[in-house]
Amino acid sequence: MYQVLYRKYRPKVFSDVVGQEHITTTLAKEIETGKLSHAYLFTGSRGTGKTTCAKILSKAVNCLHPVNGNPCNECEICRGIESGAILDIAEIDAASNNGVDNIRDIREEINFTPASCKYRVYIIDEVHMLSIGAFNALLKTLEEPPAHVKFILATTEVHKLPVTILSRCQRFDFHRVTPEAMAKRMNYIASEEGFTVTEEALSLIARIADGGMRDALSLLDQCIGHGDTVDAELVCSVAGMTGKDHLFSLAAAVNEKNSAKALEIISDLHGKSCDIERLCSDMINHFRNLMIVKTVRSAESLLVCTADELQQYKEQSGKFTLENILYCISLLQEATANIKRGVNRRTEMEMTFIRLSTPSLTADSENLLRRIAELENKMRDGTFVSSPASAVTPTASEKTSEEAAPVSGAEVKVPAPLSAEAPQTSPSQNDAPYPEDESSPAEEELPWAEVMQELTKLNMPLWGILNSSSAVIQGDFVLIKSENPTLKDFIKTGTNARDIKTAVKNVMGRAYRLGLYNASAQQTAAAPQPKKDPLENLIGKARDMGINVDVK
Repeated sequence: MYQVLYRKYRPKVFSDVVGQEHITTTLAKEIETGKLSHAYLFTGSRGTGKTTCAKILSKAVNCLHPVNGNPCNECEICRGIESGAILDIAEIDAASNNGVDNIRDIREEINFTPASCKYRVYIIDEVHMLSIGAFNALLKTLEEPPAHVKFILATTEVHKLPVTILSRCQRFDFHRVTPEAMAKRMNYIASEEGFTVTEEALSLIARIADGGMRDALSLLDQCIGHGDTVDAELVCSVAGMTGKDHLFSLAAAVNEKNSAKALEIISDLHGKSCDIERLCSDMINHFRNLMIVKTVRSAESLLVCTADELQQYKEQSGKFTLENILYCISLLQEATANIKRGVNRRTEMEMTFIRLSTPSLTADSENLLRRIAELENKMRDGTFVSSPASAVTPTASEKTSEEAAPVSGAEVKVPAPLSAEAPQTSPSQNDAPYPEDESSPAEEELPWAEVMQELTKLNMPLWGILNSSSAVIQGDFVLIKSENPTLKDFIKTGTNARDIKTAVKNVMGRAYRLGLYNASAQQTAAAPQPKKDPLENLIGKARDMGINVDVK
């Protein structure tokens, strides 16, 4: 009868156990010196060698001719334990024998001396499944068993064990087996079995197994059922890793803000009987891979994918900001919870992708910060393009002013307000934006709340910067009052200034120029101003209108 690989090649001595040298060396030394504990606790994830080490230990403590702490596997005791003929070694599954009565049976049995061996050994697998009553019944026996009894407890969930049990055992934590160690072991088995496995296939199997040697050998067993040569393509097919194109397509639709495309893909997958909850989980893992590629230099060691898929991840991660990726993961995790308790899974998934593809629908602070970061990234790369909604036809005066250099951060004393469109070298060199006379233009009230409402339709990040601000009208200027120190930098950007002027024009029905309000300058605003030549004032107006005037 054919025997599966993980059973056929189960280690028989401590030196054959893969990736657990910190444990096997200690156990072998204890057996060699005779300093044995009465109870051992083996913990760790599945397939890391807990039960295997328990069986080797049970043979080693009873072996007639141990070799450096390892069982010889040749004496009658070792052969009898291996074949199951010796009943002094009892392996108990706590998942199905978890009651008080089962523990009472053990307590009665331990009073009898072993029939063939030196020690009676009880291996209790998945010990965390025992009931509270069973744990309590085991306490006294586990603390002071007879001299001829050894207990070996194994579990994958050590946190479920009572502290009273933990304190009575010598604990060993099994680590996940590294991909390199698994690949080396599988290569040895392949050479023994006479089939060929490529290096890429070995690496892929090791990453899929996620630290479990048994899982790796089970997958390898499946692959060799298809032929004597195992490559990465065969591993992907057997492991069900093929067909990730829809994940890349959905992520691309999110990046392109194309909700219609995303809904079409979801509809097509739903028609092909794709489980929506599994799809949401796959998308979380997809964005997690993008996050890893974007933040880790050698991402291939943390991802389970082929070389071609890794290249796709690298290309797509460049189209997302890290804030955007984290936001997508967060929203998809919320969707997973809603899908489990919702009525219509498809609707929940469609709503999620509409929110992902249309950022303006979500007004929470996390989404706002993500959009600001995305905007800053575009401005930094020089790829920012204003939305059509905020595009207006500028007047001749605005064209001339927006083509000028950005404004400096200096504020200007009233009545010569700082223009957001005109470059300034120093306050003393400003040209008056309106005719100078003995008095400054009076301040007029501006319905700033209505302007801010219009601004939410044009530039949401700028709306956040201008929040809690106010403004007044003074002559042809709108002067903004704000304590936010970042406002100056935002006003320097021509697109932001244009959006504010557009919002003001939509509310007031006419165009205004833009400036920053300096409250301290009001103390000197009423002071007499030096009169200027009326001709200079007229020339300034003509230049604002785009008329080139050359005065000699």
